[in-house]
Amino acid sequence: MEQKEAERLDCFFHSLQFAKSPLLLLDYDGTLADFRIDRFTARPWSGVRGLLNAIQRDNRTRLMVITGRPAGEINSLLQLDAPVEVWGLHGAERLHADGRRELEPAPPDALAKLDELREKLRHDALGGLFEDKPNAVVMHWRGHSPRQAKLIEERTRALFEPAAQVSGLSLLPFESGIELRVGRDKGGAIEAIVEQAPPGTPVTYLGDDLTDESAFSAVNRMHNPHVSVLMRRFRRPTAAEVWLQPPEGLRCFLKEWINAVSGVKPARGRFAWIETFAKTDSSVVADEPPYAREITTNPIDVG
Repeated sequence: MEQKEAERLDCFFHSLQFAKSPLLLLDYDGTLADFRIDRFTARPWSGVRGLLNAIQRDNRTRLMVITGRPAGEINSLLQLDAPVEVWGLHGAERLHADGRRELEPAPPDALAKLDELREKLRHDALGGLFEDKPNAVVMHWRGHSPRQAKLIEERTRALFEPAAQVSGLSLLPFESGIELRVGRDKGGAIEAIVEQAPPGTPVTYLGDDLTDESAFSAVNRMHNPHVSVLMRRFRRPTAAEVWLQPPEGLRCFLKEWINAVSGVKPARGRFAWIETFAKTDSSVVADEPPYAREITTNPIDVG
């Protein structure tokens, strides 16, 4: 971690000591849990569930998940003591903690085009994994060889790119896939959340994927105390202000959050875990080999 990143975290955590309801906004896949081909087996990293429960019990933090998944999938995977508010479909869907659900309205022409593509992809998934969302059609190629993945991507783009010319539709590339969708993105979700919060509320967002870049940018534009965090094994070009490596970086961040909102905090600039991460050589921008991120075994939180 670079010195400026450590200072950015230091400044942000100090702002939490005086905040009534700071916003802790989190992506799910790749951030709270590792990627799985079967997404319904993606459980939180070991120790994360207990830390999130502790944050909820304190009743000072507004904890929310912003995810590309349908919102209804998250709480059953998190299994916290109390459900959290979830902004699903990259922000187009809002599931309140009490179960109320809101779906952003979409232009009829965009919905009609999505229906047309759904019908095609149900009969021919182009060699990939087709996912149907209420506001999108999605193609995944995670787990395929580089050659197969490239072919699936080419076929998918040939189908999706002309369709993206329909008003309201847009392409959203992500790691090992692409989505044709309608509705707000994660940045729009963050803007809507912060707009409803008291002025000056501290806000942070932790994410890992290309789809999280709009969220990082939205946080960075805030006048509120804020920090945007790329939670990823390898650094890549990003708008995020800080890079941490999961799962240990996530656990340390959440522990420091608990200390800060509780008023139990080391002296300024004395985060032991930041000093540990500072030993990492962050001068080189690196990334995993393409299509090599699928993890078939990882510790999961059973508590």
